[in-house]
Parts: sequence; structure tokens; C-alpha cells
Amino acid sequence: MKKPKITVIGGGTGIPVILNSLRSENVDITAIVTVADDGGSSGQIRNAMQLTPPGDLRNVLVAMSDMPKFYEKVFQYRFAEGDGALAGHPLGNLVISGIAEMQGSTYNAMQLLTKFFHVTGKIYPASETPLTLHAVFQDGHEVAGESHIADYKGMIDHVYVTNTYNDETPKASRKVVDAIMNSDMIVLGPGSLFTSILPNLVIPEIKQALLETPAQVAYVCNIMTQLGETEHFTDADHVAVLNRHLGQDVIDTVLVNIEEVPEEYMANNAFDEYLVQVEHDFEGLTKQAKRVISSNFLRLENGGAFHHGDLVVAELMNLVGKRL
Repeated sequence: MKKPKITVIGGGTGIPVILNSLRSENVDITAIVTVADDGGSSGQIRNAMQLTPPGDLRNVLVAMSDMPKFYEKVFQYRFAEGDGALAGHPLGNLVISGIAEMQGSTYNAMQLLTKFFHVTGKIYPASETPLTLHAVFQDGHEVAGESHIADYKGMIDHVYVTNTYNDETPKASRKVVDAIMNSDMIVLGPGSLFTSILPNLVIPEIKQALLETPAQVAYVCNIMTQLGETEHFTDADHVAVLNRHLGQDVIDTVLVNIEEVPEEYMANNAFDEYLVQVEHDFEGLTKQAKRVISSNFLRLENGGAFHHGDLVVAELMNLVGKRL
């Protein structure tokens, strides 16, 4: 049987959950990871070294690697607040950035580290240059910088990216377009709609590849709405935003969690950026996507509501198996 090629696009803490579960399947995995993060450790390193930010790449590297748990703890170790210039930096961010400086780019660093940590699959930054994310709100106000978008009180109309350190049109990393064109399935998300998924899709070459690829495109819809991004959004609203940015209805399949997050659980939720559970609009979904898969994809852990990677991947494997 042909080994299916699955490309996962996104960033943040969402796609590592899916990638980690995909490792257990007989698939050819590619991860395309956002490079528009300008906050925290990633933002500081990016500004100091003019490199693509390492944080999302670090989390994806750990998710796709078979490194022992102790190595993972070392790689993810974050320096304490009292540690001066090192405060708040995960050790892995410094490792990626140091190798990027040695090898000439973050792209080259990731290719070396995927071998070093025995990664199952390929990891590509969406672009080889740092990108700045711009959000244009419905009232016409514009905010530049991913870390500042949630601070403005308004509804986002659309986002776009620019190169941070020059005026050239943002370009996809080498091999990214080929990965999209040669995939059997593209998986978008889960993750922050405007700040983790769309920064990849609005890179012109990636957008065009998604319009032209013969692969089926699946979107893993968020479980919770997000402060400053998707207040009052239904699942159909999420899909509408994706399709509008891409210029046509590109999403073939939407995976929607229908398991309820207990109210008493959310009352103690430590993740204050998440608001309420995404409401369902199945009529709206069926008008925009060819297929809707609604099931229990919920995993409650450490005060947060997350996707259960194994349950999502089981559905994805079922879908991709039907296409081969």
C-alpha cells in the first residue's frame, strides 16, 4: 500500500499534538511552521539576530522526535526570571538559533536538527525570512506584530504578512510548495486562526499551492474561542475566514469536536486567552465544506481544553485511506 503523504500547516501548541500522534502511523509527514511570532523569547531572538523565530519550530521538533524524555526536558527547559539576559528563554530556542547562525539560516538548522534528534518526517519554516503579521480590523484600524493583535478591541477583518527586514514579497521556504503539491492530504490546525494558521496561508506561494494542489484539505477546528481573535465565532465562521483569505472554498473536510467542556472545569481554567466553547453551525459548515466530521476530540489536561491527537489522527487516516 502506498505510504500517504500528509502535510500539517500551523504553529503554536496545536499542531504538535497532531504531529506527535501521526508519528505512530505509516505516513510521510511534513510540518510547515509559522515564522511570524514576535513575542517572548522568539521575538527577542528574532530582533537580536534577525532570524526566523525558533519557538514554534522547537515545539514541532520535540513533537516529531523520538528523543528520550530527559532530552526533551533539557531542550524545553526555560531559564528562570532572575537569570538576567537568559530569563524566559527555552534552551531549545538558543540551540536552534546558535545552529542557525552556524549554518546560515533557520531552515538549514532545522534540517540538521531533524537528523540529530531522529525526527519522523520533515520540518520546514513557512518562510526563510522573519515575517511581520498585520491585522486589519473591521473598523479600518491596523495592528502590526503578532503579539500586539489581541490587545486591540475589535473584530479582525483580514491579515497579511510582510518581510520584517526588507521590502520584498514574502516567499515560501524551499521545498514547501513541492510538499503541498505532492501531498495526499493537507491538515490545517488546530491552532490560533489569525496568528498560527493564516500567517502561513497568506504567503502568496503557499496560498497559490493550496489553490492548485490535488490533495484533500482538512481543517481541525478549534475547540474554544480565543480572546482578541475569535470571540463569538462559530465553527462555520472559522472556515469562512480561511476560505475568504484563500479566495475560494478550499477546505474539503472540517473536523469538529462536539464533546462538551464541563462548565465547572472552565471556571478554573488557567488558560485565560480561551473564552467559551466554539458554537456549532452545521448548516453553515455544509455550505462551505464537502464533509463535516463531528465527534469527541476532546482532551482535558492541566486546566486546558485540547484536541486528543490520537482521536483526530484516526479520522485523518480514515480519510486519507479512502483517497489512495
